[in-house]
Amino acid sequence: MKMLSPVLIVLGLLAVVRSAVAGDPGTTRGIIEIGKPERPADAVTLVGPDGSNLIPEGKAPTKWVFADGILTASPAWDSVLTKESYRDFRMHVEFNVNEVKDAKDPEADGNSGIYIQNRYEIQIHNSFGVSEADYTASDCGSIYRRRKPDRLVSKKAGEWQSFDIVFRAARFDGGGKKTENARITVYQNGALIHDDYSIPGKTGAGEKEGPEPRPIKLQGHHNPVRFRNVWIQTLSLDSRDGKELALLTPSGHSTPAGTCSAP
Repeated sequence: MKMLSPVLIVLGLLAVVRSAVAGDPGTTRGIIEIGKPERPADAVTLVGPDGSNLIPEGKAPTKWVFADGILTASPAWDSVLTKESYRDFRMHVEFNVNEVKDAKDPEADGNSGIYIQNRYEIQIHNSFGVSEADYTASDCGSIYRRRKPDRLVSKKAGEWQSFDIVFRAARFDGGGKKTENARITVYQNGALIHDDYSIPGKTGAGEKEGPEPRPIKLQGHHNPVRFRNVWIQTLSLDSRDGKELALLTPSGHSTPAGTCSAP
């Protein structure tokens, strides 16, 4: 059997290593270890046992209610926002949808959403039991009206569910032209449902894309969806362009990515 040269081995591994480095800047992959759900030490609480750090979206007082560690969405049409704006981040959200029997509008059943940068919505909805054939990009876990989740893992109304999100904001040049789409990885209830998806533009009623960071919104959509244990961690997911990634050659010596010494 002919043995591959060290050169071919290293070149063959190069692309794999480039994409597999945990937390490699430029992607949203490799940051969440779903089997290790520990909250990062620098995460900021948005909804916790002691209260909510979210504020009304508009000037009128919000009808959202906090009690016993749980924030319940308004029965009206009003939403709440983070006080700070965010660019790249990791976020954990636990939610519990209500059930609206015989809803004339399918979207009226347990509807809410997480508006990232107030531009891109991850849909929250009572979608338990919806068949794969009938599942749409308006059902739970979807990037609203753009992409269905890769797996259908919604739980029954009344049961607590979770999203774990890593988001990398769209990039723009100095003239305001978009150079890279926003990217997102999402786990729902511990299952990967979006794997570094490139979001081509804003979703639904989201705001226009732009280079500036924006707040995150929990949507009030006439449904008493409940939230608890919501936190966010700021990240910096800049491109690795121009940087070297060291590999080990078969001889054990370090070689910059994209180069290799002859055997």
